[in-house]
Amino acid sequence: MAKTLFLVLITTALINNVVLSQFLGICPFLGVSRNIKTAAGMGGAVVFVITLSSAVTSLLYTYVLDKLGLTYLRTIVFIAVIAFLVQLVEIFLKKVSPALYKSLGVYLPLITTNCAVLGTALTNVQQSNDFVTSVVTGLGTALGFCVAIIIMAGVREKTESNDFPKSFAGTPAVLMTACLMSIAFYGFNVFA
Repeated sequence: MAKTLFLVLITTALINNVVLSQFLGICPFLGVSRNIKTAAGMGGAVVFVITLSSAVTSLLYTYVLDKLGLTYLRTIVFIAVIAFLVQLVEIFLKKVSPALYKSLGVYLPLITTNCAVLGTALTNVQQSNDFVTSVVTGLGTALGFCVAIIIMAGVREKTESNDFPKSFAGTPAVLMTACLMSIAFYGFNVFA
C-alpha cells in the first residue's frame, strides 16, 4: 500500500504535473512566478488548499453526497469547501505575513477558482479514490504545482535582465519557458 501511495505521489507531482501536462492552474502559474519568494508563498498556499480540499471533499462526497443521493451537487459543494479554505489561508497570511499577502494580491483569492484545485477534487471522485489516495493525490498535485511555479520563478529571475529581441521579450519568453519546462517534465513519462 505504501509503495502504491508513493507512486501516486510521484506520478501526480512529476509525470502528470497539473500545470505542465494537464495545463490546469496556468493563471497563477504565469502571474505569480515573477520572483521565487512570491512563487514559494503561492505554492505553499496551493499545497495547503489542494491537500485539505482533497481530504474534505473526499469525506463529504463519500459520507454525505453519495449517501443522500446528492452527487449532482458535488461541483457546488466542492467550490464552497475550496472557497472556505482559501479564506482561511487569506486570514492566516494577512496576520502572519502581510508582505506576502500583499505580493500575492489578486492571485490568492483566485485559488478559489483555480481549476487545478477543483480539478483535483473532481478527479478523485471520478477515479473513485479512497480517502488516503485522495489526500496523497492532492498532496502530489499540489507539490507538482509548487515545484513548477518555483522553477518558473527561478528561470524568470535569471532571465529578467537578459537582452531578448523586442518581439520575444516579456510574455513570449515566459510562454516559451513554460513550453520547455513542459517538455522537460514530459521526460518523466519514461519512468511511468
